[in-house]
Amino acid sequence: MSARENFVARFGGVFEHSPWVAERAFDQNPHVTLTADGVHAVLVTAFRAAAHVDRLAVLRAHPDLAGKLAIAGELTEDSKAEQASAGLDRLTPSEHARFTELNAAYIEKFAFPFIVAVKGLNKDDILSAFERRIDNDRQEEFETASAQVEKIALLRLRSMLPGEDNA
Repeated sequence: MSARENFVARFGGVFEHSPWVAERAFDQNPHVTLTADGVHAVLVTAFRAAAHVDRLAVLRAHPDLAGKLAIAGELTEDSKAEQASAGLDRLTPSEHARFTELNAAYIEKFAFPFIVAVKGLNKDDILSAFERRIDNDRQEEFETASAQVEKIALLRLRSMLPGEDNA
C-alpha cells in the first residue's frame, strides 16, 4: 500500500463519509506530522480550500442528532459513540419528539443536518444550541456547522493518535 493509500485508509473517515478530504490533504502535504494537530491542520486546510458544494456535501454526510439513522442502528461507530456520550441514545419520548421537530425545521431551513461536537455536552446543552442556532442566517450557520465538523475531526484524531497534543 502506498503512503497516500495508507493515509487515506487511516484518516479518510475523520470527516464523515468524506475520504476526499484526506486524499486532498495528503496530495497537498504528503509529509504531514502524524500527530492529531498535524493531521488536523492539513485536513482542515483541504476542507476549507474545497468548493462550497464539496463542503456542503461533508455537512450533508453527517447524521441527524438522535435521528432516523440512530434509531435504525446505521450510524458510523464514531457517530454512535459520540451521540451516546451525550445521552442522545437515551431520550424520553418528548425529548425525542423535540429533536425530531428541530431536525426537520433545521434541514428545511439550511439543507443540511444540525452539527455540533457533542463531546462534553449533554442533551440539554445540545437542545439549547439547536434552538439558538436555528435562528442564524444561511451563511452564518454554514460557517458554524463547518467549524463544528472541524472540531469533531480534531476530537476523532485525538482519540486515534498518540502524542503530546492529546493530553
